[in-house]
Amino acid sequence: MRLGNSIFEIVINILCLILLIGIIIYLLISWSGIPDQIPGHFAADGTVNRWDSKGTLFIVPAIAWVLFIGITIIERFPHLWNTGVRVTEENKYRIYKITKSLLVTIKLFVVALFVSITIMQTLAQSLPVFFLPVFLSLMSVIIVYHIIRLIKAR
Repeated sequence: MRLGNSIFEIVINILCLILLIGIIIYLLISWSGIPDQIPGHFAADGTVNRWDSKGTLFIVPAIAWVLFIGITIIERFPHLWNTGVRVTEENKYRIYKITKSLLVTIKLFVVALFVSITIMQTLAQSLPVFFLPVFLSLMSVIIVYHIIRLIKAR
């Protein structure tokens, strides 16, 4: 079964591409102003617990690109998804559309997370203490919202 892309999904994918291309352009343009030592890892409270050379700055965007491409490929195979509900001929279109919406929304949040971390690395700053709790809370809300939609659609 091939699902077409809704306007929402197209917009999300465009936003992801803008963020991914934008962070590469940002790194290239600002390279000479980036400190030689940048945060390489952050603790749960946002403090830097490892420093690396600025040459490692392309690792996080590269991982974001791999995740973007991987999730985009997975979106094309709804019959492989674990939806959490029983998929029948009658409900499969509804279930797959909701699950695809969940995937593209998570894709945007993951790309935004990695771009944000890369920017904070270039500034050689800790993450705000609220960064991880806010990200996890928003991600949880998105997942719960889609699970509720899946349960209602079965």
